[in-house]
Amino acid sequence: MKTDHLHNNLAFVDGQNIHMATRSADTPWHIDLARFRVYLKQKYHVEKAYYFLGFVREEYQDLYDNIQESGFILKFREHHSAMIGKKKGNVDTDIVFDIMKKLYRKEKFDNVILVSGDGDYKMLVDFLIEERRFEKILFPNFKKASSLYKQITRKYCDGLDRDGVKEKIAKRKGGLR
Repeated sequence: MKTDHLHNNLAFVDGQNIHMATRSADTPWHIDLARFRVYLKQKYHVEKAYYFLGFVREEYQDLYDNIQESGFILKFREHHSAMIGKKKGNVDTDIVFDIMKKLYRKEKFDNVILVSGDGDYKMLVDFLIEERRFEKILFPNFKKASSLYKQITRKYCDGLDRDGVKEKIAKRKGGLR
């Protein structure tokens, strides 16, 4: 068994999914990205955390700055300029490809933490579990996570909206951390 200081896990965050899932919760809430990044580091030994978004829009520059200042590596989905604003981000294939590319190139990391409730990742999750390269899938809204994950053992999944977790990563009133 590895000691904690030797862990080198990577996190992959589906930004669209985390945004929509927390806003559509029974009681909508906002994640404090800086606190969330610390949580990923302390709880799951995440050295690098990639935050995937649909596309670049100048009016969202403050959001992009906040994501990066919180310690995430921002990754944008390429879209033809004619399609910007007409469709959602669809970063699923980008995340899958990025993870598979890291495995193929034998990049040095231990396991993957995925942040999404989207069922499109189920085949990837099954593969990573089989390869012993999967740590956890974190559902932003446990109730609305894809039913495809119901057969995955609790060892591999958790909810960010679960009591105890949400209190650690939610924005606090007044903006104080």
